[in-house]
Amino acid sequence: MSGWEYKVVPAPTKGVKAPGVKGPEARFANALETLMNDMGADGWEYQRAETLPSTERTGLTGSTTEWRNILVFRRVISTAMDDFEPELLPAPEDIADEAEPPQDTSPDKGTDNAPETTEDADETDAAFTPGKGATNMLPDNGVEETSEVAGMTASLKNLASARGTKTDTS
Repeated sequence: MSGWEYKVVPAPTKGVKAPGVKGPEARFANALETLMNDMGADGWEYQRAETLPSTERTGLTGSTTEWRNILVFRRVISTAMDDFEPELLPAPEDIADEAEPPQDTSPDKGTDNAPETTEDADETDAAFTPGKGATNMLPDNGVEETSEVAGMTASLKNLASARGTKTDTS
């Protein structure tokens, strides 16, 4: 994805002498042309001229508003994602021979995913029953939770309480 980079420069206030350029308007136009050509050579595209207020100090405590003329330029920038080339990973068949088969941690097919309570399991064991509709009983508040994420949270809380560490319940 590309974006824009902007550059703001003060507009020339004085003309620049050059051979064949006569008169104050021509010298001012020459100064502006030189500035715009220099910016264009660096890849900047002219957008617009603006007259904006600038508050400046006068004396010790006073301030005055001066109007400044500026020129706005922009150019395209590329982000790091434009240059990104993804690396292809080996196909799963290539690494399947090297890896061990995954351990089966699912409950027996004969059970009906009965709720597991902390009374039946050791406190250091995870009180999480994987699978859809897993239910767990939290020992500290007795609230039954019925999602896999909630079961995992209950499991981590049980493990933390067994180790005697404080858990953040935010």
